[in-house]
Amino acid sequence: MSAIRQKDVPRKSLWYLPITPRLQRLYMSRKTAEHMTWHLKCREDANEVIHPAGSEAWKHFHETHPTFVDELRNVKLGICTDDFNPFGCSTTPYSCSFVFLTVYNLPPELCMKSEHIFLAMIIAGPKSLGKNIDVMLRPLIDELKEFWTNGVEAYDSFRQ
Repeated sequence: MSAIRQKDVPRKSLWYLPITPRLQRLYMSRKTAEHMTWHLKCREDANEVIHPAGSEAWKHFHETHPTFVDELRNVKLGICTDDFNPFGCSTTPYSCSFVFLTVYNLPPELCMKSEHIFLAMIIAGPKSLGKNIDVMLRPLIDELKEFWTNGVEAYDSFRQ
């Protein structure tokens, strides 16, 4: 065994950025708060879906959870992940993963703007997450469960 002891290196590092304060800030801005109920007024085109609010999945969710739909300020989120090797195609094995949340209450021209896409997690480590991403998503899932069961108070500057 070598006389020089190497420091322990973590297998994965997780940085979690809570989403509650950022969702509350959407309602603090009068302009953004007004757009947060756009999904209720959206126009449907029979030929194409321009926003998730016009999709069959959205309609099914409304039928399945009518009490959630009754409160027009409830927030609907989409989750996205991305994974890459910061060292390119080098021989250094490393992976960096991101978890983003998209606010689907906003109209199409706003929901995909960078200021409305929230970085929720950064996960770094020697290998890609693959099927084990569920373990790392636990803090986000716990926060979303808290939203679902207890809700979160937020000041709505548009409706006051």
